[in-house]
Amino acid sequence: MGTESWAAQALAGAKPAVFWSDRADAPQAAPTLEGPITADLTIIGGGLTGLWAAVQALEDQPGLRVVLLEGERCGFGASSRNGGFCDGSLTHGLDNGISHWPDDIATLVRMGRENLDGIDEAVDRYGIEADYRRTAEVGVATEQWHVDGLAESLEIHESYGDDVELLDGPAMQARVHSPTYLGGLVRHNDIALADPARLCWGLRAAAEALGASVYENSPVVGVEREGSGLKVTTSGGSVATERAVMAINAYPGPVRRPRRYTIPVYDHVLMTEPLSAEQLATVGWLERDGIGDVSNQFHYYRLSEDDRILWGGYDATYHFNNGLDPKHDQSDDTHSMLAGHFFETFPQLEGLRFTHRWGGPVATTTKFTATWGTSLDGRLTWVAGYTGLGVGASRFGARVALDLVFGQATERTELEMVRKKPFPFPPEPFRWAGVQLTRKAIQRTDANEGKRGLWLTLLDRFGVGFDS
Repeated sequence: MGTESWAAQALAGAKPAVFWSDRADAPQAAPTLEGPITADLTIIGGGLTGLWAAVQALEDQPGLRVVLLEGERCGFGASSRNGGFCDGSLTHGLDNGISHWPDDIATLVRMGRENLDGIDEAVDRYGIEADYRRTAEVGVATEQWHVDGLAESLEIHESYGDDVELLDGPAMQARVHSPTYLGGLVRHNDIALADPARLCWGLRAAAEALGASVYENSPVVGVEREGSGLKVTTSGGSVATERAVMAINAYPGPVRRPRRYTIPVYDHVLMTEPLSAEQLATVGWLERDGIGDVSNQFHYYRLSEDDRILWGGYDATYHFNNGLDPKHDQSDDTHSMLAGHFFETFPQLEGLRFTHRWGGPVATTTKFTATWGTSLDGRLTWVAGYTGLGVGASRFGARVALDLVFGQATERTELEMVRKKPFPFPPEPFRWAGVQLTRKAIQRTDANEGKRGLWLTLLDRFGVGFDS
């Protein structure tokens, strides 16, 4: 029996739901906004960015009247559907940061480390039970051309103060047992793992304890100027507010301008049943690192608190005209392909089953990092586009958004990354065609030992791209 048959059996019965939030101990829903209220600051979106904005605003200004409006439940969307990798990078990795902001990269690395320290402190301060722990991350080589690039990556990371370690094939095999591994690069610093749904729920509780008024199932349908401030309208009520932060990332909102700079890209994930002690012994993984392979189309995977393996990534998909639909969350083709890749990586786990399968959109920009903007005479600030590393960077994104909406000039707001927006995506049908052309070029690159080709070289020259 081959990996395709193993994959089909393993997927049979997998629940089409997000593992992290599919649990009985989820908090009770916050009330729905009914009627008119007032606020000093209204936050549109209850994902990680919105929650961090509420917490940090109230830490900065105790007594501030903060209202948070979420159209679904807090943590809905990418904030609870991800792998729980909380990376210190603000720039979608060091290489991407160097290529786009060489003059600011040392500052961005420092700020990223400070931001991750701030997450550590908040988790401790507010007693957030989210299986949050600092760990190492391993980039694994599964092709010879990956191995050739690891030494160069080692030098780059060391030059920015990272604690990194190069592993040859036997050393990588000793750390985690897979016949596909030819080597690895271990980064011991600036990475944590978390249960993302419980992190969101803990931040909601912290925001409420600090005085925020949280309303769920209250989608915002409009924002307009009213007097000296704004009026934020939901399906059942309204908020007269001095200022607003819009943090809805991949989803459409009342301000359309972010649509020029972001597109929703679907990522898909599998979660196994808990491994037995015997199964876990066949894999090793004693350090419980986060792992990702170093292809352009990459997998990311980690162990959960109860010894499940989360397995995701590889096939980032875009649907025409920024298509968003719950039907895209489930993809038989992508989930089957991921399951097959899982058993190619860990054939010793034949017979293991997947209990959950899910997917959902993340917002990406042409520079793979968040972008910010203002609307309504600066009374509203928006932020979106973390491209898969938002668990950590969302706190920084919220911090910058607060600086902007309160008119504060800071070291953060002077960054080129904040001041200059990425190259916008073209309108349809060119947007869809460009993404499909780029996806195929990335596939050819991985099949051609990493050689970028004419199309990707052209995109590199203009500092734009597509990633997940």
